[in-house]
Amino acid sequence: MPPKARKSISPWNLCEACKVIVSQKDLVSHAESSCPPATDAWSHGYIKDGVLHGLLEEVRSHDGMKNVPKAECEDLVLLAQSALQLCDICIGDPVIVEVQGMSVVKTAWPTIEKSLVSVLMTKPAVELHWGRGCGSHVIVRKLLNQPAPAGTIYVEMTEKLDGALDDLPGLLQWKYQHRVLQRGNRLCLQHYGRDIYLTVKQIRDVISPDTISELSEEVRKLTISPDVASEFCRIVDSTKWIIESPKSCDKREDEQSISACALSSIGGLQCVIEELRDIIQLALRSASLVQGLPLVRGVLLFGVSGTGKTMLAEAAASDSGASVITVSGAEIYSKFLGETEARLRQVFRSASQRAPSIILLDEVDALCPKRGSDGSGGSEQDKRVVATLLTLLDALHQSSTAVLVIATTSKPDAIDPALRRPGRLDREIEISVPSPEGRLDILHKLLAAVPHAVTDEELQKVAYAAHGFVGADLAALCSRAAMHAVRCTCVTVGIENLAWAMGQVKPSAMREVLVEVPDVRWSDIGGQHELKLKLRQAVEWPLKHPEAFARLGISPPRGVLMFGPPGCSKTMIAKALATESKLNFLSIKGPELFSKWVGESERAVRELFRRARQVAPAIVFFDELDALGGERSGAAGSGASNVQERVLAQLLTELDGVEPLGNVTVVGATNRPDRIDKALLRPGRLDRVVYVPLPDNDTRCEILELQLRKMPVTPDVQVDELVRRTEGYSGAEVLAVCHEAALKALEEDITATNVMHRHFMSALQLVTPRTPLSLLQLYETYLKRS
Repeated sequence: MPPKARKSISPWNLCEACKVIVSQKDLVSHAESSCPPATDAWSHGYIKDGVLHGLLEEVRSHDGMKNVPKAECEDLVLLAQSALQLCDICIGDPVIVEVQGMSVVKTAWPTIEKSLVSVLMTKPAVELHWGRGCGSHVIVRKLLNQPAPAGTIYVEMTEKLDGALDDLPGLLQWKYQHRVLQRGNRLCLQHYGRDIYLTVKQIRDVISPDTISELSEEVRKLTISPDVASEFCRIVDSTKWIIESPKSCDKREDEQSISACALSSIGGLQCVIEELRDIIQLALRSASLVQGLPLVRGVLLFGVSGTGKTMLAEAAASDSGASVITVSGAEIYSKFLGETEARLRQVFRSASQRAPSIILLDEVDALCPKRGSDGSGGSEQDKRVVATLLTLLDALHQSSTAVLVIATTSKPDAIDPALRRPGRLDREIEISVPSPEGRLDILHKLLAAVPHAVTDEELQKVAYAAHGFVGADLAALCSRAAMHAVRCTCVTVGIENLAWAMGQVKPSAMREVLVEVPDVRWSDIGGQHELKLKLRQAVEWPLKHPEAFARLGISPPRGVLMFGPPGCSKTMIAKALATESKLNFLSIKGPELFSKWVGESERAVRELFRRARQVAPAIVFFDELDALGGERSGAAGSGASNVQERVLAQLLTELDGVEPLGNVTVVGATNRPDRIDKALLRPGRLDRVVYVPLPDNDTRCEILELQLRKMPVTPDVQVDELVRRTEGYSGAEVLAVCHEAALKALEEDITATNVMHRHFMSALQLVTPRTPLSLLQLYETYLKRS
């Protein structure tokens, strides 16, 4: 007897109520809660009227694509075999896949999958069309009518790419031939190892049935449906591709004024703004007024980082109403030979076509580094780029096109000199560190949009104390003050928030030479009232009362030399001067400027004074000046003495050379004034020579009173007796007596709470005056001669 045939069980079931086909495992759920199922957000997959409503999933390697070429995988959509039969879809048929309202046409392919309602696609294809679409609801239906052939397809790149892209249409035709596309579809193409993404913006010139006879045999067999001609189109041999630049990029170039900072919101640069406006107006709008004369075609803005060069250039270009093209020096470079120069030429060509226009070259030192005079220095690519840019700048004068180039850099000396000659970057404008008035203007502009309770007087004090702060530092200052106010649950920004932020933000202009000066004030230094007055006259008066010097027709003192025995508070007085005057303080030890390399010592002196001029008003303090400005010998000496003489010559040039020193005061301190070169002490250089003698009785009394306030002493300690016994002591030695007395008290009893008279007497036996009489006589003789 033959075996009884097993009855086959179908994995699908037809719901009699809603006429949809659901899988057996979803039958119970369907009957209980989702009959009929929702058409926008279904809880389980189903098939209705030959349309599959399922879930989009990522295809795996064992899902039936082992023998499919890799290039074709992204064009496939994998469905269960039984689902294909119920939807009347054959293998290789085009199907419409819709996710989140966006449709694409793919090729159906079978898969062995446990889930009957799963729709499988490769991860790159899902991300290309819908982003992160795995797990989303998906609708799959058969494309019933063959779409019409496309005549012309306009595609737009999602990002702007530099370089020659002439071969893109051919690559698109090769990859998407015989595919079906719709407006809005995203395309991906590999071009020299990088992915280029494009979007179908428009499909025109759809071929009508009347012209079918002119097409190939394959196209003539297609059935044209006017209903779907406007929705889907098939790529054929005669389809033309037109690639457009992204409108977002063009809009960003043409409408820089939307994102650029307005000129009215830039503070502290009013003079520069007016000059830049005049240059732009003359170069772009009023060229006819100077016919026959060479126009300004290039402007170089240079200065310390953070002073607002790029912001000013963008704002001025936006204010002019011209087209703006921004070029970053570091971004335009390409690893392919000749492509960097091609990009530069394309930038200038585009600017000429859209004239009047402005080209912004940001960080031009990275684009045009200095070449050696003998042709050495820099790579071959750098030399080609520099030569190309020079040629393009020269070409602007040969044509009457209204194009202006504005370049910015923080390293003007690193730019090739050929770029800075007239006819190329004609005008050079320095964006210097803002003055106190400029800082006040910047702070007003920054705090205008912030709720604050800072008065004008308080803001003026902050601006005066913020020496060395550039615009970016002041912006960071206001930002930190606002954060501190929020942290303190304050509604408005107050002066206490700005004071806290002042201690957190370091000035950019002083970053290389900034010295943390201890908080030493005049009240911390006993006596020396005459010396304090002379220093105030030399440093504070020219800054606080410049009109008084101008009224009397004199210039303020250029420098001050303090000399005297060791330990008489010369260095401490310089620190107090910097603290009380609230000026930038640059402290230099004499020997630290020397270098074993030829020319480096002189370069260090030049850089020191260059930085001091940038952050003026400032104090440059030379400690142990005799090591740097020692007297020059008549005969040629050793290599070391030659270095010292060259450094001294550079120092003399900086103090009284062609370039003015500005609001920079030089303060020197030395123990041996007789060893300093006479040229350094002539009027106009270190013209104020101040003797800092050993402290007299009144000065020693003030020093002891200041020190004994910090020490617990017994009533038997008499200041007058200590003053009498410390005759001939320096200020440092008087402090050493107090220090030794405290140590003697701890030697007797480590738990001692007071210092007694006997402890001071013992300390006087240990600490004795160490200034020799011969040195004091030398000072007296020098003071009489000077």
